[in-house]
Amino acid sequence: MTVRAVLSPIATGAGRRDDLIAHLSGSVTDIFDTLRPSAPDFGAALGAALTTDGGVLIGTGEPMFDSRLAAAAGVGHFLVAGGEQDHLQLQQVSGQLVRSGRTPRGISVLDHPDASSSALEAEGSAVPFVAVTAGLDAEPGTPVIGPESFERNLIIQARAAKAHIVLPEGDDDRILEAADQLLAARVCDLTILGDPATMAARAHELGLDLSSATLTDPTKGSDLERFAEEFAELRKAKGVSLDEARETMKDISYYATMMIHLGMADGMVSGAAHTTAHTIKPSFQIIKTSPDASIVSSIFLMVMDGVLWAFGDCAVNPNPTPEQLAEIAVVSAKTAAQFGIEPKVAMLSYSTGASGAGEDVEAVAEGVKIAQESAPNLEIDGPLQFDAAVVESVGQKKMPGSEVAGKATVFVFPDLNAGNITYKAVQR
Repeated sequence: MTVRAVLSPIATGAGRRDDLIAHLSGSVTDIFDTLRPSAPDFGAALGAALTTDGGVLIGTGEPMFDSRLAAAAGVGHFLVAGGEQDHLQLQQVSGQLVRSGRTPRGISVLDHPDASSSALEAEGSAVPFVAVTAGLDAEPGTPVIGPESFERNLIIQARAAKAHIVLPEGDDDRILEAADQLLAARVCDLTILGDPATMAARAHELGLDLSSATLTDPTKGSDLERFAEEFAELRKAKGVSLDEARETMKDISYYATMMIHLGMADGMVSGAAHTTAHTIKPSFQIIKTSPDASIVSSIFLMVMDGVLWAFGDCAVNPNPTPEQLAEIAVVSAKTAAQFGIEPKVAMLSYSTGASGAGEDVEAVAEGVKIAQESAPNLEIDGPLQFDAAVVESVGQKKMPGSEVAGKATVFVFPDLNAGNITYKAVQR
C-alpha cells in the first residue's frame, strides 16, 4: 500500500517538521528520515512513497519535487505553511504550481491546524485551504508514469521473470557498469562475452562486482564448435560451410544470438558499440521472425514525465509498403501493451484524413485500412499529422469522432527518415 498524500512543508513550516508530525495521527513518514544519509533523488523518493504503508509522506519541502512525487504515486499533494508571515511565499509557490499544471490538492497552516487564517485566505489563492489532517482522507488519483516509475515497474517485472540475459560487448565499460547495477539489484542473470581475465581486471579497476555473472570467451570452448555446426545446418541452403560457420560464430553478435536460439539465454542486449545492422542481422539468419510477422521492426519507448509513447519503426525499415506499415502498426501496438501502454495507434503523415493528396499520404491511408481489417479490435486511425494525433482539440477539429485523434500513444511513422529524425528530436 502506498502513502495517501504527500505534504510539502514550506517557508517557516519547513523548520517545523516535528510540529507537523504532532498534528497528524496514524502513519507518518518523513522522507528525510527514510532516505538519510543521502539527499533524496527522485527514484529513491518514489520507492519510499510506493513502499510506505498508508498514512502521509512528509516530502522534501521543494514543491515541484514533491508535486511530481505525489503525481507519480497517484496521491494528493498539499502545501503546509507555518503561519501568517508565510503569505507571500505561499502565494508565490502555489501560483508557480498552478501555472505549471501541478495545482496542489490543498494548503494547510500549522498555526491554524483546523482552518486557514483570514489573512492567508485573503491572498485569493486558487488552491483551497484545508485542515492539516486532510491528507489522511485524500482520495487517490491515477499515478502519472514518468521515467523513474517506468523503470521501477520494469525492474519489478524483470525480477519476477528471472531471465538470463547475454551481453556481447564485454569490452565496453558501460556494459560492465550496467552489469554491476543489474546484478546488485537482482534484476536478471547475466552472461558477458569477452576475454574473462580482461573483463575481470577492468571490473576491479572500476570498482565493480561481477562475481555472480558468467564471463565467457566466445572464441574458445566446446560451445563454439556446437554453435558452428548448428549455424552451418541452418544456413546450408545458402551454401555456408562448417569452416565458414566457425568463423562466423566468433562474431559476438552471432555467438550471443545462437545462445538464445539454443535456449542458453532468454535475451540479448547489444548495440552500445555496434551498429543496429550488426546487432540484428544474426537474428534474421538464426531466430527469424515470429510466424505472424513477415518483417522485423522496432519501437522506441519515449518516457517523459506524465507521457509514455511508443514510436515505430524508427530503426529498421527505410521505406515500408502499405502492407508493412499495417504490420508495423499492429506489432508495435502489441509490444507497447507489454510495457503497460494502452495502445491507440496513429499512423502519421503530412496530412490528416482526406485533407491532402499524394502517393505518400495514399500509402499511409492504405496501411490504415489494412491494419484496421487485420486487427479490428485495435484502435488505429490515420493519416494523422503529429499535432492532430497528440492534441485533442486539434485532433477533434481535423478528424472529428476519431477515437485516436488527440489521444494517440503509439505512433507509426511513414518511413525511416521521418521516424528516426522525430525520435531523436523528441529525445533531445
